[in-house]
This record gives sequence, structure tokens and C-alpha cells, in this order.
Amino acid sequence: MNRRLLCYLLAVEVTAATGLFLAPGRADEKADFARWEKAIEAFEQKDRDKPPPRNGILFAGSSSIVRWDLAKSFPDRQVINRGFGGSQIADSVHFAPRIILKHEPRIIVFYAGDNDLAAGKTPERVAADFQELLHAVHKELPKTRILFLAIKPSLARGKLIDKQRHANSLIEELCKKDERLQYVDVVKPMLGDDGKPREELFGKDGLHLSEKGYELWTSILKPLLK
Repeated sequence: MNRRLLCYLLAVEVTAATGLFLAPGRADEKADFARWEKAIEAFEQKDRDKPPPRNGILFAGSSSIVRWDLAKSFPDRQVINRGFGGSQIADSVHFAPRIILKHEPRIIVFYAGDNDLAAGKTPERVAADFQELLHAVHKELPKTRILFLAIKPSLARGKLIDKQRHANSLIEELCKKDERLQYVDVVKPMLGDDGKPREELFGKDGLHLSEKGYELWTSILKPLLK
């Protein structure tokens, strides 16, 4: 089955689940997965040098995962970081067999979609790509829980806030229909009384989290990793 047909079928499934039309789109049909090969090979070398435990907690996604000091945040958990900066959801889908599935995690914490919207993908496409990831994981690991960290508001990407909210709402609806899924709302706690992102939660670029930002995310996530 070619990728265009697969995306179309996924869009149909999401439409049935949410009652919303999801246009398949063409934003990633020519995705350059080869650009990530060095990063993926580096993960594979780490696996050979020191194989991580199976049945652990695997974090995957884009730079918000890459920059997270997981050992510091979750010292009492067996955690694996398989995030690669700048990536989109489709990239994690493509490389899932090499960086996610083989570790057989009991829980996957996933953050991506931010870069997807910035690259011009629609919220509907982001939701469809996330569902493609769900299919890839649960086909091989049917009992694995997947926690989706909501696409965060940020100082640098304020113009995308409406699209972020729409994508988050679509994914939240998907998560409500499967007990193995959980939508983790990091959006509300990141907003101040004025409804804008809290500056102290971000680094100098206004996009990536500061230490306080990660402390907030950790406090939200810890109770869910039982």
C-alpha cells in the first residue's frame, strides 16, 4: 500500500472517530527521511554499546524531548530518550521500528506536531499522522500506553496558537476513545493570567523550554507514569 493511500485511509478513520473531515494533504509526501539517518544510527550505536531495558518508558518526538534531562527528572524510572530535534510526527513513524518498537516500552511519552504546523501542515494532517503512529505501535505492541503531550504554546510561534488548539482538540478526541491513550494537557499550566505563554518557561529563543518549563512538565507527567 503506497503512502498516499495509507494516509487517505487514516484520514477516513479519524473522520469516523471525530466527525471531522481530515484532508490527507501533501506536506510530507516528499519527506527527506535520509536527513535523520546519522541521528538514528547514533541511537543504534548506543543500543549496541549499552542495550536499554525493555518494558521501560520511552520518550520520543522532537527537540522538546531531546533537550529533556530525563535522568534528572525521573531518577526512579527506567527511561529512554529517542527524540531527535526538528523532527515531525511522520519522521517518528518512519523510524519507529529502529528507535521505538524494538525496545518494547510499556509506556511511550510522545511530543511532536509543533514543527509540523510550523512547516505548513494542517491540524487535520497532524492528527492523521499521529494516528499513523498509533497504528505502527499498537500493531506490534498492543498493550503499550501512549501519552501525547499537547502541542505547547510558545512565545516564538504565537501566530500558530489557533492551529495548535485545533490539532490538540483532534488528538484529545482520539485519545478519549482508547484506554491505552492519554492526552496530557500542558497548555493551560503554561499560560499566564493574561492568556499568554509564561516567559519564565522558555529559553532565549522563546521556543524551547527553560529549566522551569521542564520542571512544570515533569510535575504534570510524574503522576501518570505509574
